[in-house]
Amino acid sequence: MKIKHNIISLTVTALLLVSCGKKETPVEKPEVKTEKAEAGQEEAPQTIASLTEEQIKSVGISLGPIEMKELTSTVKANGLLRVPNNNKATITSLYGGVIRTLTVQVGSIVKKGQVIATIANPEFIQLQEEYLTTNSRITYAEQEYRRQRELFDNDAGAKKNLQSSDAELKTLRTKKASLLRQLQMMGISPGKVNNGNMRSGLVITAPISGTVSSISAQIGSYVDVSSPVAEVIDNNSIHLDLQVFEKDLPKMRVGQIVHFKLTNNPEIEYDAMVYSVGSSFENESKTVSVHGTVTGNKAGLIDGMNITGIVSLDKNTTPAVPNEAIVEADGKYYVFIRTDKKPEEHKEEEGGDDHKNEKGEATEHKKTLNFEKVEVIKGTSDMGYTAITPVKGIPADARIVVKGAFFVNAKLSNSGGHEH
Repeated sequence: MKIKHNIISLTVTALLLVSCGKKETPVEKPEVKTEKAEAGQEEAPQTIASLTEEQIKSVGISLGPIEMKELTSTVKANGLLRVPNNNKATITSLYGGVIRTLTVQVGSIVKKGQVIATIANPEFIQLQEEYLTTNSRITYAEQEYRRQRELFDNDAGAKKNLQSSDAELKTLRTKKASLLRQLQMMGISPGKVNNGNMRSGLVITAPISGTVSSISAQIGSYVDVSSPVAEVIDNNSIHLDLQVFEKDLPKMRVGQIVHFKLTNNPEIEYDAMVYSVGSSFENESKTVSVHGTVTGNKAGLIDGMNITGIVSLDKNTTPAVPNEAIVEADGKYYVFIRTDKKPEEHKEEEGGDDHKNEKGEATEHKKTLNFEKVEVIKGTSDMGYTAITPVKGIPADARIVVKGAFFVNAKLSNSGGHEH
């Protein structure tokens, strides 16, 4: 009897456990469905923002149409500022000597022919002495030649003597011409050379006009023909070398306008005009040099500066909006258009919730405007406007947010998070 009683007890217990397990299963299923439903709501993107008239007025939101603008397409390229070699000069002395004076310093602006230094050398006096001696010998040689000519004409002198005096005179005249030219190259006027006015120093002048970029000599140092004294650069002839990629090369033309900025000072914009397009690639960069002459303001431009340039191409008439009407989110671009559509969260609240916000009934009667977020593709930017191509159609009479789009986008993001 005990064994039969135990078997009955175990059977009842097993049935109870099975029934309990069956009851627990249906309780969990609705919870899973609810979570999935909530997840579906989170994934649904919110595209309509609702703002009150007070909000629109306080942040200065403005509406306007999509305009047809004549915008210039552009190509962006990096490059350097360069000064042609024929506008650079290394100043040297034609003769060796010791620097006696220096009249310029780095940054000084000089004119062509301006004295920048003087050098001294006793050999300069010897050259002037030789010039004066040669002049005296020429005077005597001319007299001797005339005397020999008279003797020969009267059959009183030998032809050999006449020829010798003629050769001597020509030799001295040649030497005088050489010495005269040397004195002129040294900056000494041959007509002013006399026994009481011999110069022991020479002047070194600037061969071009420009700015002194470096000085290699100092007072007391010795310089010769191979020793540079200073360098001068004419920055007025500065031009830019843009490195344009192969895909953009067919768009380049002589005469195109280039707007460029310095890498270390992007606040100031300069202008240039393309005067030459290269015909070969630069090393392994697969870029071609496009040269442009800097026009207008050149203040602060120095040879070797890095720049970023924008080359203006052809003009096209295209739908465009102000730059600030476009907002970026998740790598895409959007504009906001005025719409009669309502946010989804408002539709759900209309049915059963009388308190739509924290301020109560007073705010329920405030007039609101709705804006729909529409994706667009950006195009050319010029003169404060950017060309756009809507991903989906936008009505021709649509009113878009041309000012304050950033605030509308922020309001849309906040309203999407408030729902949770």
